[in-house]
Amino acid sequence: MFYHKLKIGNVELDNNIILAPMAGVTDLPFRKLCKECGAGLVETEMVSAKAVFYGDDKTLSMLNTSDEKRPISMQIFGNEPDVMAKAAEFLNDKADIIDINMGCPAPKVVKNGDGSKLLLDLELVSEIVKSVVAVSKVPVTVKIRKGWDDEHIVAVEAAKRIEAAGASAITIHGRTRSQFYSGVADWDIIKEVKENVSIPVIGNGDVIDGKSAEELFARTHVDGIMIGRATLGNPWIFKEVSSYLKGEEYTKPSNDEVLNTILRQYEMLIQEKGEYTAVREMRKHVAWYVKGMKSAKAIKTGVNEFENFEEVKKFSMLGYQYHEELSSKSNFVFVRKLTI
Repeated sequence: MFYHKLKIGNVELDNNIILAPMAGVTDLPFRKLCKECGAGLVETEMVSAKAVFYGDDKTLSMLNTSDEKRPISMQIFGNEPDVMAKAAEFLNDKADIIDINMGCPAPKVVKNGDGSKLLLDLELVSEIVKSVVAVSKVPVTVKIRKGWDDEHIVAVEAAKRIEAAGASAITIHGRTRSQFYSGVADWDIIKEVKENVSIPVIGNGDVIDGKSAEELFARTHVDGIMIGRATLGNPWIFKEVSSYLKGEEYTKPSNDEVLNTILRQYEMLIQEKGEYTAVREMRKHVAWYVKGMKSAKAIKTGVNEFENFEEVKKFSMLGYQYHEELSSKSNFVFVRKLTI
């Protein structure tokens, strides 16, 4: 009942469970893994519309989609309608959906008037959406929050304006900007938004497993859900959620599967960004993957010392082939057996 195809504009998704855009996380390798695990739609990391407009190489590299299964949503942020429109024009031949970020709470984003700061100026919200929709050849969606703070709860009014401006769908995170990610997401405001617009509404916030996904659907009647932090080190959550919603059995990945996934992500990231950057960026991902394992601390200590992929591979082979607890190498400790 809750798990089904979802149409956003003229784009039909295989299902309505969506990967949230996350800075420093949802790069090409991670998106591929989430897609393999059943995500109906994946989104790029948010990129600055101004940087896209000026052709910044680093920014444009974040939009690489080589060999990636479609559809793909690309998220832009900014506060100048004309610049946002220019960025959208550039993305017309690259994205299947263009998403506008109006929910990011990061200080470095809001200090420039971007992200969730826009929720304090709903006229500007309308102008930006209208400008992007006017030039876009693909559906335009918008991601918002409940509001700026408890004195500025504007989600419903913002959603109405966004729909009137021509957006094809809205995602709402049930927290204010002042909350960041603390406290509990307000699913009631998500329900209110759903009741006040006719375009698809995607709920976001506090979905951590199949049960919570079902509860969000049941309480809010949203058309889809977006999962963010619960995917960290766990792309399999899309399998878990879809299985739960379909009444099917789900089996957690084995240690071997976790290891193989880590190594695959390393390899894809090396191909995408080079070995030096990949080995360092994977440190946080490994920490997320091994969270909850008895040897997690020692694993993270070892991984943080690695300088190249060969050391990573040797480490992983020892970890699964032998049954010694710990061994010293150089000036750090690394694990030879991974146990949960």
